[in-house]
Amino acid sequence: MNRLINKPYFNLLALVGSLFLLSSVTSCHSSEGKEEAAEAPDAPAATEVFSLKKGKLSSSLQVPGELVAFRDVDIYAKVSGFIKALHVDVGSEVRQGQLLALAEAPELSAQLSSAESKLKGQEAISIGSKANYERILEASKFSGAVSKNDVDQALAKRNADLAQLEAAKSAYREVSDLKKYLEIRAPFDGIISARNASTGAYIGPAGKGSEFPLFVLTEQKKLRLVISVPEAYTGYVDQNDAVSFTVKAFPDKKFTGQVKRQAGALDKRLRSERVEVDVINNDKKLLPGMVAEVNVPLPTKNNTFIVPKSAIVNSTTGVFIVKVKDGKAEWVPVKTGLEADEKIEVFGQLTEGDQFITAATEEIRDGSPVKVK
Repeated sequence: MNRLINKPYFNLLALVGSLFLLSSVTSCHSSEGKEEAAEAPDAPAATEVFSLKKGKLSSSLQVPGELVAFRDVDIYAKVSGFIKALHVDVGSEVRQGQLLALAEAPELSAQLSSAESKLKGQEAISIGSKANYERILEASKFSGAVSKNDVDQALAKRNADLAQLEAAKSAYREVSDLKKYLEIRAPFDGIISARNASTGAYIGPAGKGSEFPLFVLTEQKKLRLVISVPEAYTGYVDQNDAVSFTVKAFPDKKFTGQVKRQAGALDKRLRSERVEVDVINNDKKLLPGMVAEVNVPLPTKNNTFIVPKSAIVNSTTGVFIVKVKDGKAEWVPVKTGLEADEKIEVFGQLTEGDQFITAATEEIRDGSPVKVK
């Protein structure tokens, strides 16, 4: 009776155990499959690349500049005297050689009269010695009339008097030239931008009359636009290059000029080169001293490698672009140049036609696999 009861019961227990074992094995295989799937690396995402090519890039440089007069001079008195008459004032437009002011110096007039008297006296002496020499020379042609010594002495006297005459002429010219300096004239065409003297004022080359210039003469129809070009851009600027600029007085108008002079050396403080641009200003709207905002074109002179700005990687170890070679990334060190329209010049160990990643990041490590679109 016990055997009949225990046997079915035993079979039931065996069946439950088998099901439990099968469930455990299935669960174990399922866990192993998930772990293997998690450990398997993801395939790299497809990356966009471009072929390296050469080209020319045109950019521009925005720098401040200052307009200065092409010629700007302080006019002083050459000799001492008093202002007798003023013929111009601030704002007067003058021509070269025009009389600006007339001064007077009585002592110069006296010196000139004295020099003139000495000159006339010496002229008379010279005429007399010349006539005497000619008479003695004529008489010496007759035998025994005049000795050879008398002829030589007469000749020496004539030459000495001629020398004294030339000295008197020089002295007269000197005083006469000094008196001409009492007439103060314009050295070139321009405008009187400052006046520091009035009628009756004392003037002179030194002392109280020379603390300030009598006039400041400024050339207005031609100006210099002075700019400082940073060291990195000096190689892109050449003579006769056209530049444009604006000024605050005329914000809606663009002015132009040509590069005419370059310093040829860098300023030791700013590390920039002084560049001068000639500006024609016939309408005289532009004034010396104005500050300008200057646009300097920077075209590349030779073909260089051009890449998208997104291809540049700026890391702590340097600047790179990422090359794709044999399905792997390769960091290539470069130096950058001009930038324009989201493109940039690069320089380095580069070969035209090589493939580079368009949007590179530091996450694309050197030597990592790359899948190209």
